[in-house]
Order: sequence, then structure tokens, then C-alpha cells
Amino acid sequence: MNLDYYHTVIFDCDGVILNSNFKKTEAYKLAALDYGATQSQAEMLVDHHVKNTGISRYVKFKYFLTKILNKPFHERDFDFLIKALNKRVKEMLLECEVAEGIEQLRQLYPDQNWMVMSGGDEEEVQELLIQKKIAHFFNLGIFGSPKSKHQILEEKLMDSDFRPVIFLGDSKYDIDTAIKYEIDFLFLSGWTDFEDWESYLKNTKFQHRRYLKEL
Repeated sequence: MNLDYYHTVIFDCDGVILNSNFKKTEAYKLAALDYGATQSQAEMLVDHHVKNTGISRYVKFKYFLTKILNKPFHERDFDFLIKALNKRVKEMLLECEVAEGIEQLRQLYPDQNWMVMSGGDEEEVQELLIQKKIAHFFNLGIFGSPKSKHQILEEKLMDSDFRPVIFLGDSKYDIDTAIKYEIDFLFLSGWTDFEDWESYLKNTKFQHRRYLKEL
């Protein structure tokens, strides 16, 4: 596959640009423990996070508070968890490997529109990619939560110059998003934490590669 056909390329961040999925999973666990959850409750949050990779942390923590801890929802608890996760993520993700070949790929397509559409916190992802010295590759911007990927994509699809577009992702949610909005998609499996990706992908028209460098 080459990208010549596409006017816009959308990149997920965790598991596509950065080898960060498993570090982020650990960060969720530590944030729950920081809050005072038991080991079992923290593991339940991790399980929910992994099953819903790509979905906003805001949604996941609301589930954690109301469904796992069976507590009424209070902003102060929610804010604590968000801040605890952000702190843990910032500490851990600075060490993450950047996808090999991304700079060379950008050089091959200097006039193409690139953007990041992440389930991570928008400011956190922007800051991280600046520190990794690759933020300038994404001329259409770096976007994330609290907006969902669906909200971000709906806004961008209103631009008549956006298509044709392809989305590079590594989660079930990414696949489902591409199907919902009828856009092309490529699954990157090398760093995914979606265990059943092969069987799930068989029911779609989408291709897969292991890493960005294969493009």
C-alpha cells in the first residue's frame, strides 16, 4: 500500500506513532491505586481500558466511579483521577519509542495533510509530540479528548478538501470509527493491545501492516 491517493492521513497516537499502549495501561492502574482503589478494582479498570482502547479517559473514569466502585459521580473524584492519570502518563510516555520511519514517510509526502486523532488528553498529546520533535509533521493539528474521535472526525469531514482520507489505527474503536464514517483504514498491529484484532479485521475490507515503516 502507498498513500499517494489520499489527501489526508489521520494517525492514532498510542500504538501507531508511539509504542505507548502498555505504559498507558500501567498508568491507569497506578492512577486507580493513587485514588485508593483496591488491587482488584484497579485491575477491573485496566480490563475496561484495554477493551475500550481509543475511547476517552473521561468516559472510562466515569465508568470506573459509577460501575466498578458503585459510587455516585462527583466532579472532585473525577478530577483527582484525571490529574493522577495525567501525571503518571507524562512520567511514563517520555520514554516511549517513536515509530521508525515516520520522518522518512513525511519526506515522501511533504504536501499531504496529516493530523493526529487520539483518545488521549489533547494538551498532553500535543506536548508529548512536541517533546518528541515530531509535532510539526501534523499540519492539520493534534486532537484528543475530552472530544471523542467521532466528534473530531465529524468536524473535519465537513471540510470539502478533507477527502480522500485514510485513518491509521490499532484498536477496535478505530476500526468501528472508520466503518461508521465510511473512510479508508489501515490497522497497525505491531504495538496493539487489541488481542482479537485478526479475527475482527477479517470481517472488514481493511488491510493491516505491523509498523509505519512498512509504508
